[in-house]
Amino acid sequence: MKLSNLYTKAKEEGKTVLSFEVFPPKKTSGIETVYKALDELAKMNPAYISVTYGAGGTEANNTAIIAEKVKLLGVEPLAHLTCVNNDKVSVEKELDEFKSKGIENILALRGDIVPGVEPKKDFLHASDLCSYIKARGDFELAGACYPEVHMEAKDMVEDIKNLKHKVECGAEHLISQLFFDNEVFYKFQDMARCAGIDVPIAAGIMPVTNTKQIQRMVSMCGASLPVNFSRIMQKYENNPEALRDAGIAYAIQQIVDLIAHGVDGIHLYTMNNPYVAGKITEAIGSML
Repeated sequence: MKLSNLYTKAKEEGKTVLSFEVFPPKKTSGIETVYKALDELAKMNPAYISVTYGAGGTEANNTAIIAEKVKLLGVEPLAHLTCVNNDKVSVEKELDEFKSKGIENILALRGDIVPGVEPKKDFLHASDLCSYIKARGDFELAGACYPEVHMEAKDMVEDIKNLKHKVECGAEHLISQLFFDNEVFYKFQDMARCAGIDVPIAAGIMPVTNTKQIQRMVSMCGASLPVNFSRIMQKYENNPEALRDAGIAYAIQQIVDLIAHGVDGIHLYTMNNPYVAGKITEAIGSML
């Protein structure tokens, strides 16, 4: 199933698409660890589950395997594919594997530049990868977007311009980077629409369950932390259970507001944690 059809149907029915994201386990962990999480996540009936691509390609082979598992569980998979460490030959290999496993939807990304690893030159941007895959005609593409501006963009205007080019190159729906201030997302969304970007945009939400997690993510994507969010982190930083519950409550509050504003989709970064995803899904289920 092409995921754009899910967004079209949801819009016609006045509903919001709920999707999850999981990541392949580290080399030190068996793939069964993510399988256990997937079994629980699939029972929550997300519209689709995206599977990330390993940093530097280290877990690349597992992306297709896990995406196939998602499909076998009766949920549509969205397989990530990055190009920063892939050339045309390796991309073709990945695409052939996706096709052989019945995977139709790809999130085309540039990917993070890994220190000490020289980037490949065949695809400089995600838009280049989109154009290359689209020419094959076998897949539907999704793209990433950044409510608080990509860290390498000069400003929001340049970032929106690049995003529009990505859509023109084949991205049929977008998933945002995580954010903690909904007003930031609304401003970004308005600018995207004004620029003529009319594809569905899913809001990326990450429930913060520990302080190291938020520190790492903020350093990677540059998300700003609202005062009320920072206050929660500070108050409960030494109480793991309270911090987990506060993070879940904050994410629920964000999602309720986003749904009320008619957002196209909610993309939940689950961190392979069915407990957290379950609490949030239970709280918002009747609103979707």
